[in-house]
Amino acid sequence: MINQLTTIGLIRHGVTEWNDLGKAQGVSDIPLNKLGEKQAYSIGSRLLNDEKWDMIISSDLSRAVETAQIIGSVINISVSHHDERIREIDCGEIEGTTELIRQERWGSSWREIDLGMESYEEVGKRGIEFLEEIVRSYNGKRILIVSHGALIGLTLQRLLPNVFQSTNIDNTSLTILHHNNGNWDCALYNCTKHLVGV
Repeated sequence: MINQLTTIGLIRHGVTEWNDLGKAQGVSDIPLNKLGEKQAYSIGSRLLNDEKWDMIISSDLSRAVETAQIIGSVINISVSHHDERIREIDCGEIEGTTELIRQERWGSSWREIDLGMESYEEVGKRGIEFLEEIVRSYNGKRILIVSHGALIGLTLQRLLPNVFQSTNIDNTSLTILHHNNGNWDCALYNCTKHLVGV
């Protein structure tokens, strides 16, 4: 197989009520709110004016599915499939809580307690395995991936550790990766220019 340039567009889902309230969402299935829907339409319009994309793959959680479906409706591409490997980090017992609630329940050192959270290492590992499978299966294609903040951020840190020691992934931000001849590079990171005025 000839190795061709594969382009991955990583998109975090639109905002939800729990995002606005500062609650940890994890794998809780929280839908987009009205602003999140507007954000999804906005990035869809941006992508419509971008180079052509070949396919959309989404996490199986509804906030990502809804975002992907809205984007697809704008750029006229159906969502190819949903993949649970790119769902958000499982936050265990802290799901549905704010930082204030966590400190009230478990103290200021709650991060040092085993509360059933999935490890960052495991999240990054499944993100990398997913991307590696995508570039094998869809060599030379331009693929949009709609996922979640921690999954995208931890995958980037593992994929390009010299570039990303830390990450900040905003709702409906666009990050573009290129893969060619076994090498990855990041052409665009956490871009939200489409949200101006939204």
